[in-house]
Amino acid sequence: MNDDVVVLRYGHRPGRDDRMTTHVGLTARALGADRVILPDNAGQSAETIRDITDRFGGPFAVELRDDQRALTRDWAGTVVHLTMYGERVQDVEAEIRADSVDDGTPLLVVVGGEKVPFDFYDEADYNVGVTNQPHSEVAGLAVFLDRLFEGEELDREWANAEQVVVPQETGKRVVDPEAADAERVGDGDEDRETET
Repeated sequence: MNDDVVVLRYGHRPGRDDRMTTHVGLTARALGADRVILPDNAGQSAETIRDITDRFGGPFAVELRDDQRALTRDWAGTVVHLTMYGERVQDVEAEIRADSVDDGTPLLVVVGGEKVPFDFYDEADYNVGVTNQPHSEVAGLAVFLDRLFEGEELDREWANAEQVVVPQETGKRVVDPEAADAERVGDGDEDRETET
């Protein structure tokens, strides 16, 4: 994975956007980004994302910044702005991958949380739409990252996790990492209790 795939959540309305901003960060983490930058008024979302990273592993960084416009304007790499008005993701994904992930150039993915100033459209190297239809910015981010990494992010290993989810057909099973390693070594032949 590239060490410089960063998701910028532009704008945050406390109370109204808390859940969505948190989900942008969690999606960025789960699907291969290295860090998320949130507006400085999204401290509650930042703490939730940090807590999940502590419990389920990293590395993944969370930053709070108030200079989002300047950050985008001065970014030393490729800037992708996710917007329903952009070019179709399937038409530009290979070019974006070549311009960033494949050659190690830092990539900033801008995800709007409120009306994005028109400057973002001009300053972005790519304005990218997932379906060019109204839908959730979280869904757009998930599809974009999965296409960017060609699904490889789904096999990512997580370091320093306190808890590991054990995939199974039914039920829920969350164990400490040592127990998960022991189960993998044991090849899963024995019956296991299911935690719900």
